[in-house]
Amino acid sequence: MLGGETFAIGILAIKEIIEYQSLTAVPMMPECVRGVINLRGAVVPVMDLQARFGRPSSPITKRTCIVIVEVRAQTEDGPEGQVIGVLVDAVNEVIDIAPGEVEPPPAFGARIRTDFMQGMGKVKGKFVILLDVDQVFSLDDIAQLAALAPEAQAAME
Repeated sequence: MLGGETFAIGILAIKEIIEYQSLTAVPMMPECVRGVINLRGAVVPVMDLQARFGRPSSPITKRTCIVIVEVRAQTEDGPEGQVIGVLVDAVNEVIDIAPGEVEPPPAFGARIRTDFMQGMGKVKGKFVILLDVDQVFSLDDIAQLAALAPEAQAAME
């Protein structure tokens, strides 16, 4: 859940879902990067998906959580994975959406860019926006996040 809307991310991109914990802010980051967390000794940047979509940030509640995803990007050295935390209002359930229940993204009318969407899934008579995590976090964002890791590690010590 994000701002009252339901979104879905393919299960293969999700590494884990964790309870919200305080973030360490890192100066000079884009507004959508809320900070970093220490995840078993690794520095993981946390992105506010509401801010990424150009919306105001949601308040932190007891249902707020961080979805840890692995984003794949093509770099000069070949494909590279980057682990990113995604701040969401809540995670409701894991569901199976049959391929026949997925429509292509709309040409207009959605409140997020259509290149961020893999499609629109039909679940219980309602639409769920299927996010393409590799597109939601552009190459520029991934480069910024990767560059932030050494700085953040020093800040957390």
